[in-house]
Amino acid sequence: MNMPLKPSQFSNNEVMEITTPDTKDPQELLAWSVEEFSGLKVVMTTAFGMEGCALIDMYSRVTSELTVAYIDTGFFFPETRKLIDRMSDKYSNVNFVKWESPVSIEQQREKYGNNLWKDDSELCCKIRKVIPMKQNIYKYDVWTTAIRKSQTKQRSTTSVVSWDPQYEVIKFCPMADLTRVDVWNYIQEHDVPFNQLHTQGYPSIGCFYCTRAVPNSKPTDDTRAGRWQGHEKTECGLHF
Repeated sequence: MNMPLKPSQFSNNEVMEITTPDTKDPQELLAWSVEEFSGLKVVMTTAFGMEGCALIDMYSRVTSELTVAYIDTGFFFPETRKLIDRMSDKYSNVNFVKWESPVSIEQQREKYGNNLWKDDSELCCKIRKVIPMKQNIYKYDVWTTAIRKSQTKQRSTTSVVSWDPQYEVIKFCPMADLTRVDVWNYIQEHDVPFNQLHTQGYPSIGCFYCTRAVPNSKPTDDTRAGRWQGHEKTECGLHF
């Protein structure tokens, strides 16, 4: 499929056209992307959920060098921090880069109090996630992410390759058509490190303040019900 993309900084204001391969297999898509995006600045972002860990493993198999950025909100679970160390040790060809908000936790508490995550979850996510994303993603031409269509209603129309107007980059989603079971099976088959909270009732993992376990849930459950409990939201604002 031909994918005409909006004028951008890397194409001298000319429309760049990408022909995507006729496959839904993420490993084939990743192999294609290494050649297709050669010469462009590519970054993958992750919050180290199950999908992100699987994608890092897949990606590391088709490229000699990969940059993976993660936004440290300051509110990671201890299990998440341990996982980052395990991933760094396992994937020597991956450069893990930490992005942080210019607003420290102390500054946020002084201005908004201790419970901004509860009083105004949209603003909290904007300060801790969206702002550092915007301050760093502009350096790149291609943004690779592990989001899938079946995760949320907003993600149901996710394209493998698209133009992201919020950040003005090519957005590449090679796992768009996978199911949660597909991801879990891949992790088990390839011995990919994953967040142990997935086996403790946390299908989706974010900041410790606003993430709760989902009773009786399993690692294969495709739900974000434990995120932002008490709020009608399933997205932090990075993607939508």
